[in-house]
Amino acid sequence: MNGSTPTSRRSRSPVNEFAPAERDPKLSAQYGGNSRTGWVGYLPSSWVPYIQLARLGHPANLFLIYFPHLFGVLHGAVTRQVPINETAYTAGATFVGSFFVSNAVHIWNDIIDAPLDAKVERTKHRPIPRASQTIGALLLLPYISSDHHPKNPFIYSLPSIVGWTYYPWAKRHTNYPQAVLGFCFVWAIAIGSLAVGVEPVAFGPFGHFSHSTQSLALDYSAACLFTACILWTMIYDTIYAHQDLKDDLKAGIKSIAVLYQDWTKSLLWGLLFSMLTLLTACGALRGMGLVYYTLAVGGSVAALGLMIAKVELRSSESGWWWFGNGFWFAGGAVTGGLMAEYARLLWT
Repeated sequence: MNGSTPTSRRSRSPVNEFAPAERDPKLSAQYGGNSRTGWVGYLPSSWVPYIQLARLGHPANLFLIYFPHLFGVLHGAVTRQVPINETAYTAGATFVGSFFVSNAVHIWNDIIDAPLDAKVERTKHRPIPRASQTIGALLLLPYISSDHHPKNPFIYSLPSIVGWTYYPWAKRHTNYPQAVLGFCFVWAIAIGSLAVGVEPVAFGPFGHFSHSTQSLALDYSAACLFTACILWTMIYDTIYAHQDLKDDLKAGIKSIAVLYQDWTKSLLWGLLFSMLTLLTACGALRGMGLVYYTLAVGGSVAALGLMIAKVELRSSESGWWWFGNGFWFAGGAVTGGLMAEYARLLWT
């Protein structure tokens, strides 16, 4: 995500009733990649930079990676009506894989972003900018995981590897790095789906690769879920990026927040409407029941709609609070909807 800093030092405006009323002195450490709070504070000092670098101190960093994997597993399980023991095993395996992917991509991003992070108040104390880590010792770490499950052909991992390798430069090249980030995160839906035996993209007859034909088969329901989750990523990461708007403008870092500034909410509402349409299409194309629409569609749209309506983009505290809570609520809603649909198919 866009590594940046609080947007405004203006006098404190009234904060809505949902957000924290006072600034938490630990806040900058939590989202700046330099936290020593909680269990991290009990570790030997020599270990702390590695924990900070891999963002192990906050569970959201892991679930940014894991939620799309889980969506893919559950959507594939609904498609093929996979036995529950296989689904549970695969969900657990992708959780372990997500842990290593999360570590790798955060380390790689910090290595490439170190010159920019040093210019941003919130991120200048991360381990690499503050010289707690040497880059030479870390260059191999980003590739310890190729984001593949034992069942997955390696070729399915290549888009993820290419995307994550390029992402740190996206904020230098385009005003829409959040879209690039969305692709990187959400490609995990394809990985999760393939892990339960469902190929979201295939040549020849759907679900099987064939050298006898050049026809392309696409799981349109999975494609709608994939695109909806890219929009979800763009929504929450744009709100996250507004924390750093002031410093990003000075440092020349590009983002949707920098491009749209005071018009950001208009864009976010448009993205949310498109996400609603795509999630609805995902369910319709797979023949899902009311429980999916209630939880996955209604729940996620309600959570994100409340976040867009209530977040104060000029307040770093409000942006961080709504990013964290809106992310969990929306991700949990989609998970709950897919899980409930899977249970409905198994037991009816």
